[in-house]
Amino acid sequence: MRIGFIGAGKVGFTFGKYITTKMVVSKPEHIQLEVSGYYSAHSESAADAAEFTETVMYNSLEELCSNSEVIFLTVPDGQIGEVWRRLKDLDIRGKIICHASGAMTSDIFSGITEAGAFGYSIHPMYAISSKYESYKEVDNSFFTVEGDDRYADRICSVIETLGNRCVKISGKDKVKYHSAAVFASNLVTGLLATSQELLRQCGFSEEEAQMAIMPLFLGNAENAAAKGPADSLTGPVERCDIGTVKKHMAVLSGDELQAYTAVSRCLVPVAQKKHPDRDYEDLIQILDGIGELKL
Repeated sequence: MRIGFIGAGKVGFTFGKYITTKMVVSKPEHIQLEVSGYYSAHSESAADAAEFTETVMYNSLEELCSNSEVIFLTVPDGQIGEVWRRLKDLDIRGKIICHASGAMTSDIFSGITEAGAFGYSIHPMYAISSKYESYKEVDNSFFTVEGDDRYADRICSVIETLGNRCVKISGKDKVKYHSAAVFASNLVTGLLATSQELLRQCGFSEEEAQMAIMPLFLGNAENAAAKGPADSLTGPVERCDIGTVKKHMAVLSGDELQAYTAVSRCLVPVAQKKHPDRDYEDLIQILDGIGELKL
């Protein structure tokens, strides 16, 4: 199975290098994958990606298509539709067409059935941040596949043969799935930034705030990853410490207060799971703005 990439950014570099490295190092018996090469509107980027993966730079979409069974659109989300409109004018009968968007579905490939091809969205639950380094970290990433039933199971099987877990999801659930990933990554970063800002308001320098928070942040993340949310939960919500929660809410305002109450409210069901015999109703009312906040 020969895979060609349209687009030579972080995702294209990472997927191509991950596949070529796996095929050389792991040598899986049940699949034969080969990266045919790269095409990009920016030929320098395609040349760099081809050199990095020891593959080929193509000068046209036609050339890439004729040499690839799987065509992966690793371009920004806003460009997927435009590239697809160019692609479907070519002979793509029998080809597997994929994109790597977390939020978009295979529906972006309008008219793909009429073109005789098969469309999929394939997304890793991993923040790809580096063209040249991220491929080293993809080993532990969970993948999702959404699209035509014809090859969905086969694609999942190939991903699992590479050593990754994979789940098929429905197109109607794709945006909810992507929001789950955002909760675990981007929104956590926002909470971390808020924490550091509160420390700076207490007199910490930016460097001190960063150093102070990191052991707490990383320790909690490791516990949550190892034990799950309920068993790793600590703090005033877990203890149903209404007095401390009130004190926190009294010194916060604006976005900080909204974030505190919203996330604390999300923690209540986690705390209830950990302590099913504990009554959290008064705390719920405080967080919902119904109870008396007076200290």
